[in-house]
Amino acid sequence: MFVNNFLMNGNPFFDAYLESDALGKLIFIGLILLSVISWVIILYKWWITRQARSNSQEIVDTFRAQKRDPLNLELSEAQGVNPFGTLYSVLKKQSLDILQKNQSNILSTTDIDFVEAHLSSAVANQTKNLEKNLFILSTVVSLGPFLGLLGTVWGILTTFSELQMASGGATNQTVLSGLSLALATTVLGLLCAIPALIGYNYLKNVVRDFEVDMESFSTEILATVELQYRKVEG
Repeated sequence: MFVNNFLMNGNPFFDAYLESDALGKLIFIGLILLSVISWVIILYKWWITRQARSNSQEIVDTFRAQKRDPLNLELSEAQGVNPFGTLYSVLKKQSLDILQKNQSNILSTTDIDFVEAHLSSAVANQTKNLEKNLFILSTVVSLGPFLGLLGTVWGILTTFSELQMASGGATNQTVLSGLSLALATTVLGLLCAIPALIGYNYLKNVVRDFEVDMESFSTEILATVELQYRKVEG
């Protein structure tokens, strides 16, 4: 009952939406859709990065516990996103292919550089996957306030337009209706952009830190393989 009364009688956004014209309603709907989309992306990416970090820590612990035989680890199949597991799989595949081609247990300096290049490419791909769709948040940051500003200008414009045709008691209602649209869309635009800005900066920072961790892990596993299989220069 309280919610219904709030929505019907005490919610300025709901009242402004009902009193606005077709373009005003479209602006309201657009802002709400942008807000929903940004929150979905923020929550989904937060869950993805959290899952990636959890799975990757398991890979690090397993590798360090069995690093004496770095190319024969049987890693458990982690559910979901597993960037470190992908990096190890790239290292293992490329190293074993080279060893099989060389028909020896020796990796030359050129072979190590070749594997390192593949690891660098894998790190870049994993970073790209983690950053996928983040551009939508940056778009919402810019588009939300502009849509709100459009609603503001449109509300003021319709107010002055209707004032020319209104008279008597209808004047106050006309002014209030137009100003309500103008202010409500401005607030909605800011409420849409601010969480998107915070979420975008937070997720970009998380992905940047995780990229550093991936590079460190790549260096560690490559160094371990190099110590085990490198060609001794004599």
